[in-house]
Amino acid sequence: MRIGVLNNLRAGRSRQQVERIVSFLRGYPAVSHVETPRGDVVPDALSRFAREGIDVLVVQGGDGTLARVLTEIYEHGAFPTPPLVAPLRGGRTNMSALDIGTQRDPVRALWTLLEAARRGAVERRIVSRPVLRMEIPGEGVVQHGMFFGLGVIHRAIEVVHRAFPKGRSQGVFGASVVTSGLVVGAAFGGSDGILDADKLQLRLDGDPPTTGEYRLVLATTLERLFAGMRPFWGVEPAPLHLTAVAAGAHRLGAAAAGILRGRPGPQVTPANGYLSRNVHGAELLVDCGLTVDGEMWRPEPGRRVRLSASDTVRFVRL
Repeated sequence: MRIGVLNNLRAGRSRQQVERIVSFLRGYPAVSHVETPRGDVVPDALSRFAREGIDVLVVQGGDGTLARVLTEIYEHGAFPTPPLVAPLRGGRTNMSALDIGTQRDPVRALWTLLEAARRGAVERRIVSRPVLRMEIPGEGVVQHGMFFGLGVIHRAIEVVHRAFPKGRSQGVFGASVVTSGLVVGAAFGGSDGILDADKLQLRLDGDPPTTGEYRLVLATTLERLFAGMRPFWGVEPAPLHLTAVAAGAHRLGAAAAGILRGRPGPQVTPANGYLSRNVHGAELLVDCGLTVDGEMWRPEPGRRVRLSASDTVRFVRL
C-alpha cells in the first residue's frame, strides 16, 4: 500500500512530538511525507498525495486538522477515490482518533500501520464513520467534520481557550474541567452566562420546524466523545446523532450525568425538554456561535445552517 503522512506543524502537541515522527519516517523512505505550517497549504499537500496515488492518508494533527482534510476530500474532490484515513492523536483534541481507537503515541501508531501494511492486514483495521457536513448557505460556507455544536458549546470552547495555556491542556483536560463546571452550574444555576439558553428554530428530516430556547444542541457522527461521553440515545437508523436540551428542561442538574453517559433517566423525555434522535438531516435558524471540530463561527443574527451526512469515511484504527 502507498502511504502518505500529512504532518500539521501547528497542531496542539509539542514540536518535540513532530520531530519524533519526522525522525521515525527517515527510516521509511517509501512513505510520502508533507509538513504543513498553515491550513491553507493543505490542498496542495493533498494534491501531491493524489498524484502519487496513495492508498492510506495519515493525518498527524487534531480534530481541526482532520476536519480540514475531510472537507478537501469530500467537498472539493481532492482525490479521484477517497483514500483510507488514519488519524493520529497529535492535536489538542482528538475525539475522532479516540472514537476509532487510535493509540496515544503517534509514533507507535505509525509503526502499527506500517506493520499492518507489510502483512497485508490493513483491511482488518478499518472503522467506518459517516462524515458530518455543515453548510451555511448565506455565507458560502461548507465544512465537513465529525462534531457540530452551537451556543453553550461554542462559549465553553472560548472559555477553555481563555483559561488554559495553548497545548494539550486546551484539549481533553481543559474540556473535561469546563464540562464538569457546566454540570455543576446546571445544578445550581451558575456558570456566568455560559449556560444561557439560545433561541433557535430546528427542523429534523423535513418535519415541521419547531422554535424554542435551548441550553444545548449538538450533532455528531462519532460513537463517543472525549472522556468517554456519549450524550445521545436515539434509536433511529440514521447517521447523525442529534441531541437538544430545552431551556427549563425538567431537573437538568440531576439528569446531566445520565445524559452524558447516553443512559438517560425516565424523566428525560421530549415532554420534559430533552430530545435525542438519529437523523439524516437537520436545518437550524440561529443567532448564536457555531463550531465544527473546533473551527469557530461567531454569532450572526438569522443564520441558516444545514446538517447532513451522506458520505462515509473509512478510518484505519491504529
